[in-house]
Amino acid sequence: MSAGAFDAVLLASFGGPEGQDDVIPFLRNVTRGRGVPEERLEDVAVHYRHFGGVSPINAQNRALTAALEAELAARGIDLPVHWGNRNWDPYFADALRAAHEAGHDRLLAVVTSAYTSYSGVGQYRENFEQALAETGLDGVVSIDRVREFFDHPGFVAPFVAGLREAVGRDASSRSRSLSTGAADTHVLFVTHSIPAAAADASGPGFGPGAHMSPSISRSPT
Repeated sequence: MSAGAFDAVLLASFGGPEGQDDVIPFLRNVTRGRGVPEERLEDVAVHYRHFGGVSPINAQNRALTAALEAELAARGIDLPVHWGNRNWDPYFADALRAAHEAGHDRLLAVVTSAYTSYSGVGQYRENFEQALAETGLDGVVSIDRVREFFDHPGFVAPFVAGLREAVGRDASSRSRSLSTGAADTHVLFVTHSIPAAAADASGPGFGPGAHMSPSISRSPT
């Protein structure tokens, strides 16, 4: 699918608090409808409060927005970038309203979750549907989502390069004192765990019972 099929990019992300007063309201958004008690939210809030109640994801998304705009402009592609979040300002509804008011009704969504899972794929699709309904833009604004990119060379290669650099740096440092090399370095890979039920429902087909809204489709780009 070519860039000409769209008139703007929607950068879609999770969102995060930007101050101590935001932490509990943000966590309520994340857990809405799940019956999580307030005391449990306070337990989780400690991790955010340790850093002043500020999540780094917002600054990262502002930088990513600027980087996307710069890269698109450098390639001669006229696609402005609208940023929206699931759980904090700016919300998806805000981004859709801003896009529509700017005359951008054919959006290509780039979701910052790279991996296939309900929370990383299906839930974002549901969020888009809810935002379209909330804003009255269903049938007016269309959203086509870039595929999950966990296996894209552009996503994988930086991890490979960073790991090689770190292993080489570690081996070089140790070899000066212990006469050891990179072959003696052990690498432990860890990841964010998800419930088994969520893992079972994950996959290229978006899991059991997945459906596609007429206003929201998936692009192989």
